[in-house]
Amino acid sequence: MDKQQVVVRGQQSVIVHAHCYQPPREDPWREVVDAEPSAAPDHDWNARIDRECYARLAATEVRVRRPFASPSDPDAKTGIQRLINLYAWCSFDVGATLCEWLETQAPDTLAAMQAGDAASVRRWGYGNAIAAPYHHVILPLASPRDRLTEVRWGIADFRRRFRRQPDGMWLPECAVDEDTLDVLAQEGIRFTILAPYQVHGADGSGMPVRWRGANGREIAILPYDGNLAGEVAFGGLLQSAEALAHRLAPVVPDDDINRRPRCTTLATDGETFGHHHRGGERTLAYALLRLARESATRLTNVGALVAAYPASQVVTLVAPSAWSCAHGVERWRSNCGCRIDGSKPPAQEWRGPLRRALTALADQCHAIYEREASALFQANAASVRDAYGSVVALDGAPLDAFIREHIITDASESQVLRARELLELTRASLRTFTSCAWFFDEVDRIEVRQVLRYAARAVELSGESARIEPDLVRWLATAVGNRANSPTAADVFVREALPHEDAALTTAAGAIACAARDDFVSRVAVFDITVQRNDAQWEATLVHRRTGQLRAFVGTTRGLGADVIVTIGEQGAAAMLDVSVSEFPESIAMRLLAHTVMDTLGNDATVSNLERTPPLAPA
Repeated sequence: MDKQQVVVRGQQSVIVHAHCYQPPREDPWREVVDAEPSAAPDHDWNARIDRECYARLAATEVRVRRPFASPSDPDAKTGIQRLINLYAWCSFDVGATLCEWLETQAPDTLAAMQAGDAASVRRWGYGNAIAAPYHHVILPLASPRDRLTEVRWGIADFRRRFRRQPDGMWLPECAVDEDTLDVLAQEGIRFTILAPYQVHGADGSGMPVRWRGANGREIAILPYDGNLAGEVAFGGLLQSAEALAHRLAPVVPDDDINRRPRCTTLATDGETFGHHHRGGERTLAYALLRLARESATRLTNVGALVAAYPASQVVTLVAPSAWSCAHGVERWRSNCGCRIDGSKPPAQEWRGPLRRALTALADQCHAIYEREASALFQANAASVRDAYGSVVALDGAPLDAFIREHIITDASESQVLRARELLELTRASLRTFTSCAWFFDEVDRIEVRQVLRYAARAVELSGESARIEPDLVRWLATAVGNRANSPTAADVFVREALPHEDAALTTAAGAIACAARDDFVSRVAVFDITVQRNDAQWEATLVHRRTGQLRAFVGTTRGLGADVIVTIGEQGAAAMLDVSVSEFPESIAMRLLAHTVMDTLGNDATVSNLERTPPLAPA
C-alpha cells in the first residue's frame, strides 16, 4: 500500500448508532394495538417491524470461516454460523413508547437490547444504549414545562429498563435549540448526536465538540456523517459489506493534519437494517466484523469516545434546526415545503392550525391539572407530574403505590380516582404532540388520526368535555387538507377519533360471552375483570388498571360462538344494548372464534387451538 494511503494506526474510531422508534399505536381507551391490515402478514406494524428489524438486530446470522481449517472440512467453505447481537456492538436508542410495546409483546427483543447494553458496559466501560425524550416530540416547539417533563420521563424510563443513569440522549428528528440543550445539561446528560450542519465551528474530524450555554452549562455533541447516513438510508451502500466497511473507516492520507484522532459516526433509523433494506442487518454485521479485524480501527460507542477524548472545541448551534427539515423546525408547524412526495407542490397549510389547536387544548388540560392536582398531592403538581415518569409505562400495583406515596393524607376514594385521572390527562396531552402527525403530507393520514384520538382521550379525562370539545372542533376545522374536497382535522376528529363505543361496556360484554362458555377471563387489555352468575343474568365488574375507575354491568346472552349476542347495561340503569361479537375487543372475538372451532372439530380440538389466539392482555 502506498505510504500516503494508509490509515494512521490507533486514530480512527467508528460508531454506528441506530435510532429505534415507533409511534404509540395503542387505542387510548383499551391501551392495546388494534389489528392493522396494511401490516399483513403481521398483526400490526409494531409486530412487523420487530420481525423484520429489531429481532433480527438481536440475532443476526453470519458465517465466519474457521482459521486453519482443512480443505476437506466443509466449514472451510461455508463457514461457521454465528448469531451476533448487534445491540452489543452498535450505539442505539429505543423510544419509550416502543419499549412499552416490546415489554409485553416482544420481551425477547427488549431483553436482547438490555443484554447488548450490559455487554458494551463490560467491554468499553460505557453503554451502547442512550435515552430519548419519552414521546417523539419536537422539543424546540414544546412548552418549557413539557420539554422538561419529556426529558425527565425519558431518563426515568431508561433507568428502569437499563438499570443505570443514561450518559446521552437522542433528540427526536435531531430537533434542537439552545433551550433544549440547556435542559439536557441541567438533567445530567453528557452528550447528544446531531447532524454536522446543525453546528458551526466543528473541524470535520467527526470527533466530539462542546456546546456552552449562556448560563454556563455544557454538553458534548457528536456530529454524525451526513453523507454516509444518506448513502445508507437512501442509496445502495447496504448492498456491500466491504463498501460499507470502507466508508466507515476510509483510507486517509498519512500527513500531519490527518494524524489527529478521527471518528466516523453512522446515525440512521434502526428500521433501515432489515425493514427498509432487507438483509441490511447482515451487511452491517459483516462490515463490523471486518472492521474488528482491522487494528487501525477502534469500534466504540459515544460514551466511551467522549470519555477518551474530552471535547475542548467549543461550537455554536444552528438553532432551531433538525436533520429532516431544511427550514429549522418548520416542518412541524408550517407549510415550509418539506414533504414526502416531492413531485407535488407544497400544500401543507393544515400543519400550523393543527399545532395551534392541540397547543390550545394542552394549555387547557395543563390549567385543569395544575388547579386540581395542587389540592390532591402532597408535593407541588409539577414535581408529581415529573415523578410520574418512573411508573408511566406501568399499570396496576405500581400506579397504586405511586398514588399512595403522593396523595394527600386521608384522601377520599373519589379524590384518589381523580388524582389518577389527572395524571393520565397529562399523559394523553403529551401524546398529542407525537411528531409523526406533522411529518407526512395529508391531514387525514393515520398519524394525525392517532394524535387526535389522544386528544379525544384528554378531553374526556379533563372532566370538562362539554366546554372543551366544541372549542377543539372549531379550532381543528381551520386545519384543511390538501386535496379537493379534503377533510379537515375536525372531520377526522369527529369521524375517526372520538369514541363511538363504550370500551368498558363492550369489553364487559365480551367477558360475559366467554363466561357463558365456562371460559372466565380475569383481564382484557387494560381492564381487570370479575364475572359471576346471578340467577338468570351475568354480572361483570371492570377496573381500569390506570385510572382505577370501576364499572359494573349486568347482561344476558343468546346464541353461541361467533353468533352470540350479549344484552348488557350499566348496573342500576334502565337502558340495555345488544352487543355482537364484531364489537367485542379483538382478543375476546378471537377467543370465541376458537371456541367455535372446537365445537366444530369436537374431540379432535384441544386447548392448543386457544393457545394460537392472541393473548387477552398485553401482560
